[in-house]
Amino acid sequence: MPESNSLLRQPSHIRTFLLVVTAVATLLLAALLLVARSRIEWVPEDRVASDTLVPAEYDEGRRHSRPETLPLRTAAALQPASPPQTATLIWRVGVGIVDGSPLYYNWLIPRPGWYLDWTVRQMQSGGFLGLGGTSAVAAPPAPLGMEYTPMVRMRNGRLYPTTDQLRALAANSPGLTWLIGNEPDVIWQDNTPPEIYAIAYHRAYTAVKAGDPTAQVAIGGLSQITPLRLTYLDRVWAFYRQVYGADMPVDVWNMHAFVLREERDGWGANIPPGFEIVHRGQLWDVADHANLSLVEEQVRAMRAWMAAHGQQEKPLWISEYGILMPPEFGFPPERVVAFMEASFDLFTALRDPATGYPTDDNRLVQRWNWYSARDSRFAAGNLFDDYGEPTVVGEAMRNYLVANGP
Repeated sequence: MPESNSLLRQPSHIRTFLLVVTAVATLLLAALLLVARSRIEWVPEDRVASDTLVPAEYDEGRRHSRPETLPLRTAAALQPASPPQTATLIWRVGVGIVDGSPLYYNWLIPRPGWYLDWTVRQMQSGGFLGLGGTSAVAAPPAPLGMEYTPMVRMRNGRLYPTTDQLRALAANSPGLTWLIGNEPDVIWQDNTPPEIYAIAYHRAYTAVKAGDPTAQVAIGGLSQITPLRLTYLDRVWAFYRQVYGADMPVDVWNMHAFVLREERDGWGANIPPGFEIVHRGQLWDVADHANLSLVEEQVRAMRAWMAAHGQQEKPLWISEYGILMPPEFGFPPERVVAFMEASFDLFTALRDPATGYPTDDNRLVQRWNWYSARDSRFAAGNLFDDYGEPTVVGEAMRNYLVANGP
């Protein structure tokens, strides 16, 4: 008789034990094969720094948290809204959601046309015991009527998600716009020197496009546009061309438009990684934080840089801006509302045939994203309170969209 029949002659408890061992070994082998398929990625050394974004006398001990008073609502409870048409005001206006889900808030109608949450919101389906299955970007609730923009994060060049995960996510979630990184120029955000960012961007861009050729890929937004930050961008651009022999492929250019101090060991945006001998740049003060003239200067400087590098015929988004300073520093709700409304006017009106986007009537800015829906640390610009109800700022945004929309 064949030796395989010898198992049948064993006692039942021995046969059960051997079958369990075989099944476990098979599962472990399958897991090892999945791991082996993933390419090993170079990971530079990371140095985590303390966040000193606003002056310490305000910020000491403050952290974002989600209180128990903030319930997660159901999609059915939303007043339904249709997705806005491209190039309308509602399509242009977006919002950042720190709490992770738009369902924490009682949205008014009309609402912003797009949002981000500084992550790639992954959804897993199928598979067995965590193996296999399909990964996709979780779609926003249909009644919300808002576009979700995923953001790939990095720490000193290491991508989250990995390139293999990005390829699968893009393939299963076609047609999205992907932001690659968040403030890589800030040491407590994505903390990535310009040359390393160029490599990380190439890997992320290649993975997303391999998964979905229709995807749009946006560069990571620098914290603000100053001579120092544009030098960071110059180095990214130059190193990409040196390594890959071509201009950096960017579908959507992206920036942040905060007005913060650039000083090592001081409050503000600090000094970008990779600039070891630089100790200060723009020394803006708290009083400058809501100066829209300085915001406009940043937009014009970014557009001038784009035009000088053959990128004028690309859209420009401001994926984060707003008021971070508290009322006790001179930023009460009425001043925040005035800044927000005036910024919407500014971004809508800014045009320049020499540097603007030709297919959008030479506008300098195509979309902008207000910070934020709710952040317990930087609460001045909150659209919602700790109960998920609209604040004075949130009501002002809705009223602006009603008066000037769609």
